[in-house]
Amino acid sequence: MTGHAVNYDFEGTTHVGHLATPDGGGRGPAVLLAHEGPGLDDHVRGRAERLAALGFTAFALDYHGGPIEIGAAFERLGMLAGDTELTQRLGHAGLDVLLAQPGVDATRVAAFGYCFGGALVTQLARTGVALGAVVGFHASLPPGTVAQNQAITGRVLMCLGTADPIVTADARHEFEAAMIAAETVQWGMELYGGVGHTFTNPEADLLGMPGIAYDEFADASSWRSALALLETTIGTP
Repeated sequence: MTGHAVNYDFEGTTHVGHLATPDGGGRGPAVLLAHEGPGLDDHVRGRAERLAALGFTAFALDYHGGPIEIGAAFERLGMLAGDTELTQRLGHAGLDVLLAQPGVDATRVAAFGYCFGGALVTQLARTGVALGAVVGFHASLPPGTVAQNQAITGRVLMCLGTADPIVTADARHEFEAAMIAAETVQWGMELYGGVGHTFTNPEADLLGMPGIAYDEFADASSWRSALALLETTIGTP
C-alpha cells in the first residue's frame, strides 16, 4: 500500500488530499473519504490507508483548502452548512480525483464521511452521482428534501452515538423522517448507547470537551458495518 498527498484545484484554490492505493495499483472498487470539521488529519488519512490495505483505491478529499486554524475551520463549517451547492461541488472535485486514478471502476465507488464530512458525502449523493454506498461516522445529518433524497442511488448508513451533543436525537429523528418520506432511499442507522461525538478518532479525548470522546467498541463496530456494506454494494477488490 502507498499513500501520498495530492494537490488538486477547486475553483482556483489548491486543495491537498491524500491518495492511498493498494500494492500493484488499484483495480476495481474505490472509496472517497471526507474528513472531520477541523481538517484533513492523520485519522482520516489512516482510514484511507486501511482501505488501500484491503485492496480499495481510496482518496481523502480536502474541503477546507489546506491546513486551517480551528476557529477559522468552524467558521467555514457554518458557511458550508448553509451552502449545499458549494458543499456538493467540493465533493465532486474530490470524486473527480478518485475517478481519475488508473484502474478505478466508476460503477463501484462508495463514500465515507466523518463529522461534517458525513454531511458532505450525503449532499454529494443527493446530486444523483453513482455511489453504491454512503457511510457517515458521527456525521452531521442535513435532512434534505424529498426530491434531493430520491436522487440518492446507493445505500446509506449512518453510525451515531446516542450521547452526541452535536448530532442530537432531534437531528436523528428529523433525518429518519426525511429518509422515510423519500420512500425510495435504502438507508439504515446504527446507534451506540452512551457514545458521544468523534468516537472513531483516538485523539478525540485530547480536546477535553464534554461529549467528544473516542470509543473503542463503537469505532470497531462501525468499521465492520461499513466494510460489510461495501461488500454487499460495490464488492470486494
